[in-house]
Amino acid sequence: MTYLTSLTSTRVLRAALGAVLAAGLAACSAPGPNHPPGEPWDPYEKRNRSVHEFNKNLDRSVIRPVSRGYSAFMPDDIETAVSRFSANLSIPQAVVNNILQGNMRGATEDTYRFLVNTTFGLGGFFDPATELNMPAATEADFGETLAVWGVREGAYVETPIFGPSTERAYAGRWVDLFTNPLRYVLESPESYIPPSASVSATLTQRGRYGDSIDGVLYDSADSYAQARSLYLQNRRFKLGGSEGDAYVDPYEDPYGATYEDPYDDPYAE
Repeated sequence: MTYLTSLTSTRVLRAALGAVLAAGLAACSAPGPNHPPGEPWDPYEKRNRSVHEFNKNLDRSVIRPVSRGYSAFMPDDIETAVSRFSANLSIPQAVVNNILQGNMRGATEDTYRFLVNTTFGLGGFFDPATELNMPAATEADFGETLAVWGVREGAYVETPIFGPSTERAYAGRWVDLFTNPLRYVLESPESYIPPSASVSATLTQRGRYGDSIDGVLYDSADSYAQARSLYLQNRRFKLGGSEGDAYVDPYEDPYGATYEDPYDDPYAE
């Protein structure tokens, strides 16, 4: 009975989310029949390049110097612990998305990892789950959920502050603001802990791996095209390569929010 109730609730939630997003997602553009397969679909390139320049200027004047100062001031062990804590807080959101995708194995594995790190890892500041050889976190997001539901990728877009995305991923990002159960459990001022930890983790990664990120943003002949190519290749690879070549580049998503790999998602998706 509990399983049936859960299944029914999942279907109702999926239907509700689908209805809310239907109008916006219907507007996701698609390339014409003559568009070369595998090539970026970027009908908004002129606007995107303007946003890209804004993001670079913001990084140059604010994010890069602040992250360098933060990493220089904060001990490495504390930075690492806070990054782990931030990653642990994002797991409940991944559990929800795995359930919506019908990936119950991923949801179960993420739940176990969250419980182990929250209890034995002091809230996630330590990572005993990895030491116990438990599966890595799935990092499922609602953009991925939409892909599983058959929503097309849409055009490439660069968004202020958050950087590279697609129309589908951008819509998913907005929904992800509401899919983490911790959002409804924590009260003020505790509710400010997850976003604060995420900002700290972002500054840590930007400070630690600044040279690699700078290589993409400031040393490329065309940093916009470079960022676009790397984001699309890696996003498609994460989704199983169904919409592009299964290619992993060491500079995955140079605007992502949190990540563990040194070149994985330095700003946010």
